[in-house]
Amino acid sequence: MNYNNNSINYKSFVLFEKDLSSKNISSIYLTDSSKIRVQLKNGTTYETDNPRTPDAKETFLRSGINVIESYPVNSRQAYPITLMVISAVSIIIMSLRSSERASKRVFSLDSLDATAVEDSSYNFKNVAGNEEAKESVKDVVDFLKNPEKYASYGARMPKGIMLYGQPGTGKTLLAKAVAGEANVPFYAVSGSDFIQVYVGVGASRIRQLFKKARNSSQGKAVIFIDEIDAIGKKRAASNSSGGSDERDQTLNALLTEMSGFNEKEGIIVIAATNRLDMLDPALLRPGRFDRHIEITLPDIASREKIIDLHLKNKPTGNIDIHEWAQKTSYFSGAKIENLINEAAIIACKENSETIENMHMDKAFSIVLAGYEKKNRAYIRDVDRKITAYHEVGHALASLKILPNEKISKITIIPSTKGAGGYTLSIPEDKLYENKDYLKRRIMVLLGGRAAEEVIFGPNYITTGARNDLQRSTNIAFNMITQYGMGKTLGLLNMQELYDLNINQDEIIKECKKLMDSIYGEVKNIIIENRHCLKRITELLLEKETLYSVDLDNLKLSTTLK
Repeated sequence: MNYNNNSINYKSFVLFEKDLSSKNISSIYLTDSSKIRVQLKNGTTYETDNPRTPDAKETFLRSGINVIESYPVNSRQAYPITLMVISAVSIIIMSLRSSERASKRVFSLDSLDATAVEDSSYNFKNVAGNEEAKESVKDVVDFLKNPEKYASYGARMPKGIMLYGQPGTGKTLLAKAVAGEANVPFYAVSGSDFIQVYVGVGASRIRQLFKKARNSSQGKAVIFIDEIDAIGKKRAASNSSGGSDERDQTLNALLTEMSGFNEKEGIIVIAATNRLDMLDPALLRPGRFDRHIEITLPDIASREKIIDLHLKNKPTGNIDIHEWAQKTSYFSGAKIENLINEAAIIACKENSETIENMHMDKAFSIVLAGYEKKNRAYIRDVDRKITAYHEVGHALASLKILPNEKISKITIIPSTKGAGGYTLSIPEDKLYENKDYLKRRIMVLLGGRAAEEVIFGPNYITTGARNDLQRSTNIAFNMITQYGMGKTLGLLNMQELYDLNINQDEIIKECKKLMDSIYGEVKNIIIENRHCLKRITELLLEKETLYSVDLDNLKLSTTLK
């Protein structure tokens, strides 16, 4: 393409020959174009026709003229060329940076952020209760301290320890305590850290984790994998979709790493799960996670120790630890800690010098039912009356049927968790729940609906019993299908028969028959003790909240039928 400047003049070839013969020409720009550019010695430039003769260049050179085979670059030509160069360089740089970012992203997907916690301050003193579980891991701590001692006996420590139990019971805390007692690095990861959409990433992260543990400063370590069921679920016999390929590869890598342990390495793998029954058998076999330790809900003695531990560094007043250990039946350690923390927050908000029993009572209600609603002007008197009879129905059934379970609170003040009112009772600590107790629990749950029907009639029952019906249905269904307490399945467990074609209609009929029978019994109790129902309800409508001392003052035990 010819980038000629339009301001250059044109001269005929005859005039050009005159300049050539008179030797006025300094330079000639000779190209393949139809024109040539001529520059005179006085600096004037013009264009003329290109002679296109084979010896034109030789003729010009013999005449002492400087022959240039390209046009000089002017500003109009320089701008687009420079722009093209800059654009090309920019594209190359951006491509390189994008490639670098992509490679870093791939590398970051493959990397595992597992930093060792050394010199942990946790020890068995920080784990209140769970004495049996602590006893089960003391030999592991001793092995980490003195591996030669066990080697002299030819003893092999378990490759892995599986901690299982309900959420909040202290599985993670116990694993930290093992590392703290043995004074070895503690690597904590979650099963979800190994789950990625890219196949092979999880397996690579497993290998990285074990490599870090082996290369730790002491050569000993505790690896803790929380929620291991994320990667350790039972593998299907056939997987046509390929959706769990990544999880299977990750699990295989974990099994391989654990099998490759040397007994003298001093690396203990501890895992935690809430569902032991969901895990792959290969994960639980001897040589892998061959020691299974159940972390149970704390009993009353353990709850006393947990409450005392969490109150130790707090300004406390006259708090009866034994009483609160009774009230917090079936609370996990985490739930107890949350209760005490709520009490401390309430005491701080009220500028109290110490945490008192009233702060614990408020926190107890918050943890179980939520915060009380302050604005209650919108509640109609008829709704308050319905709620009161409903809650007193629960309380009356509990007083009659489960006298050993102390009622601590009845309230018709609605809470932020959606309850229009609630009744709190303190269940007994039991290792097992028998058939008679489960029936009585259903009766207490149905006491609210029975009271509504007895007082207001069957056409005016309300939606307030929805949660009660859900819970009672769950108990009845489990009695018949899980606990072998029904006639339709007898001693068969429905969970083990899920692949078979079971007549579910018969199960539903038996559940309904059981519920109807229990409901008839509790309704008769409400009818027989209608006078007590009205006495408690009138007091509840007056005070809005009743405590155990209020019920004791009514001396109901002498009037209940």
